[in-house]
Amino acid sequence: MSETSTAAANIGVVGLAVMGSNLARNLASREGNTVAVFNRSYERTETLVSEHPEANFIPASTYEEFAASLTAPRTAIIMVQAGRGTDAVIDALTAVFEPGDIIVDGGNALFTDTIRREKAVRETGINFVGAGISGGEEGALLGPSIMPGGSVEAWATLGPILRSIAAVVDGEPCVTHVGTDGAGHFVKMIHNGIEYADMQLIAEAYDLLRKGAGYSPAEIASIFSEWNTGELESYLIEITAEVLKQVDAVTGGPLVDVILDEAGSKGTGVWTVQTALDLGIPVSGIAEAVFARALSSKPAQRAAASALPGPSEAFSIGDRAAFVEDVRQALYASKIIAYSQGFDAIVAGAEQYGWNIQKGEIAKIWRGGCIIRAQFLNRITEAYAENPGLVALVTAPYFTDAVATAQDSWRRVVSGSALSGIPTPAFSSSLAYYDGLRAERLPAALVQGQRDFFGAHTYKRVDLEGTFHTLWSGDRTEIESAGSSH
Repeated sequence: MSETSTAAANIGVVGLAVMGSNLARNLASREGNTVAVFNRSYERTETLVSEHPEANFIPASTYEEFAASLTAPRTAIIMVQAGRGTDAVIDALTAVFEPGDIIVDGGNALFTDTIRREKAVRETGINFVGAGISGGEEGALLGPSIMPGGSVEAWATLGPILRSIAAVVDGEPCVTHVGTDGAGHFVKMIHNGIEYADMQLIAEAYDLLRKGAGYSPAEIASIFSEWNTGELESYLIEITAEVLKQVDAVTGGPLVDVILDEAGSKGTGVWTVQTALDLGIPVSGIAEAVFARALSSKPAQRAAASALPGPSEAFSIGDRAAFVEDVRQALYASKIIAYSQGFDAIVAGAEQYGWNIQKGEIAKIWRGGCIIRAQFLNRITEAYAENPGLVALVTAPYFTDAVATAQDSWRRVVSGSALSGIPTPAFSSSLAYYDGLRAERLPAALVQGQRDFFGAHTYKRVDLEGTFHTLWSGDRTEIESAGSSH
């Protein structure tokens, strides 16, 4: 479509790298949408428009032209790298937009930045929405899972547009209004944290099958393909099988064997762990996945430690098929824990920041479009539908039964991996969390005694009301304390 000064676009996209271009194409392909497109480099805008003459695009070379091409209330989705670039685009748009218009940040912004930006933009009368968009390049083009925050007013305009481009599962678009200000980016951050855990757990399962049972990558690909027909059915299991069956064109061997074993990250997993620490929520499965990537990326340390002593015996496996089933069960149980911890963080974040997040709706919109899409998410939706006040996902009847079925396998895998020296940090920490959660009494009582000894931090008793301190440096009598010393 040729450039025009007449307002005709109902939605605009700023930032036309791969994600932005694909999202713009997705928007333009839906009936009723005309899309204004803008990029700092106009050459990229021209390329997108020329390569897709079928799309209802209105190109703009300046922010003024971009704003003029949008119908009221103007609505623009920013798809640029998180950070100062996002702030620069927001400033440019607020200069040409008017009260009631809507600016949407579709990048992976830190949710506290979104809270800050929403507050600042709101003072101009313009709506600001932080929207988590999951699904990668393919999802952006064909239908992502979308997690928008922002005001109810903005959602009234934005909702129909986002529903038109989102992935659809069982007739329902994978998008919901998550909550105000930073809620959307917060939930997207937790999604990515769960993704880290899911990927690490799958990688550990692969490592166990290969080092423990001696299966080849091609054989493990077949095992994963089989798992993908059952309760583990998911996008990540599906693509894992594809990666493992891939043959390297240079060596003729498995591609996985020539990929450097140093995993990177873009920060959202780290943000999840940091935020969970601030909220006081244990997300040990996610944390160990982040730490595992960090450890993999320390080649000098790993080389120096390669001569350190390990176990004298390898895994002893009599029945390979039984071992495969043990690993499958351990993977499923650990996956349940990762999601349970992730939803604990969502609950705590909602309470801390005053968001009314519907947990079942979050699980529902993760069923399609996003990286962690899985059959398993239907069970989470059902669990919260049956009990919206569920204190921990793992305590829902379905998941309690699933872990009960899996736990013998889980324990055999974790103990066997420890004895044979195969690192399974996510499997192991998930089991330790489960055992800690169900323990009638924890050694935290001793920790409280230690804290009181060295810092007079006080403690409470199981049999009396109040707060107490023992005079450790005196006659060791116990006194009632008015409060804690920090």
